[in-house]
Amino acid sequence: MTAVDVVVMAAGKGTRMKSRLPKVLHRLGGKPLIGHVVDTAWQLQARGLVVITGHGAAEVESAVAHMATAAQQAAPAFVRQEPQLGTGHAVQQAVPALPDDGVALILNGDVPLVQPQTLQRLLERCDGKRLALLSVTMPDPTGYGRIVRTGDAVQSIVEHKDASEAQRAIREVYTGFMAVPSALLKRWLARLTNDNAQGEYYLTDIVKLAVADGEEVVALAIDDQVQVDGVNSPVQLAELERAYQLRRARALMEQGVRIADPARFDVRGELACAGDVEIDVNCVFEGRVSLGEGVRIGANCVIANARIAAGAVIHPFTHIDGESAGVEVGEGALVGPFARLRPGAQLGAEVHIGNFVEVKNSTLARGAKANHLAYLGDATVGERVNYGAGSITANYDGANKHRTVIEADVHVGSNSVLVAPVTLGAGGTVGAGSVITKDTQPGALSVARGRQAGIADWQRPKKKPK
Repeated sequence: MTAVDVVVMAAGKGTRMKSRLPKVLHRLGGKPLIGHVVDTAWQLQARGLVVITGHGAAEVESAVAHMATAAQQAAPAFVRQEPQLGTGHAVQQAVPALPDDGVALILNGDVPLVQPQTLQRLLERCDGKRLALLSVTMPDPTGYGRIVRTGDAVQSIVEHKDASEAQRAIREVYTGFMAVPSALLKRWLARLTNDNAQGEYYLTDIVKLAVADGEEVVALAIDDQVQVDGVNSPVQLAELERAYQLRRARALMEQGVRIADPARFDVRGELACAGDVEIDVNCVFEGRVSLGEGVRIGANCVIANARIAAGAVIHPFTHIDGESAGVEVGEGALVGPFARLRPGAQLGAEVHIGNFVEVKNSTLARGAKANHLAYLGDATVGERVNYGAGSITANYDGANKHRTVIEADVHVGSNSVLVAPVTLGAGGTVGAGSVITKDTQPGALSVARGRQAGIADWQRPKKKPK
């Protein structure tokens, strides 16, 4: 098969976005629009990737280069379109980066949801020798270039601004995607003119040039408009976001995941689910999240970069964010409601983390419990430890972090402060309200607080009369 070189057009300003951020860097599903497009290009195993930048060029190029590094892909070639004089002028800038022996696949950086299978079919229609266009039939094609046919043969694409009334009645439109032998593309690009209403060089004019040269022009018509919908405004971005999330939800439900309401479900990264997973409403999944068999996620949870093992229950309003360190939740663990797990939290099997408990860079062994209003930071917690309400590890001395070790079967009373570095010996008990600054002995009761005193018949102060 002829080698494929992908060209991504990403030079536009996106004025209607009303944002300083280049349009192609606005996010859909947690990823920049152009990130979806280049991911698709990589799935096609293209020989080369050329990105045409213009507005915000340095920012776009930096973002795409970072994506390539993260995906372990070869760095793309960047060419700049300055000034922006139309789509044909944009692709002219890519000509030096396109070998003559390949097929150029033209994509748009603001059209994120086209599927690799669709583009593969388009390349097959091209077959290394003809101009192949991707088209779609729309109920309202206003603003789109119409495909003008004679029978089945494509004769031209007419931009909406330049179309006659009869041509505007055509509902088959060009989507902005094409596959064309690079040698032919270069020949036609050199002959483009800007004799049109906008004074721009239209890429679509190469269709007329191909027909004039007697070359075959074909169109692959699809009926899935979401694949070719672009983003030009915040409204369109929000509409496409919901369409994208609905597709993700349906795919998961087809695997057996129970999603309470697909319209209130967001994946902004990668979500892998085993069997019998249940997800309630308004949950957001970011980064890489893995849910084991039978996991239940309560309403209004935000979970990022975490692995949650089989049978665990994440109660409503829990926030889990593993960032680069990740979070691990063991089998049968119970977390929340209103709990927070931060990077490096590792919960063993059957651990309980209750309401308003925060865990950061800490491991909790099987059966450990911190059920109320507590903080565990930089701690190693043994099996069956009971960590009382209001207790905290004081892990930061103003310059460095220190570790707290709580050995198996320790009971920490409510409102205690464990000043790290410190080790609580196995089976010991810390009396409520203690400030522990030294290691405790195994099996011992440790109390570190002022002795209670009572003053009989004490009178509260009274306000002085005015």
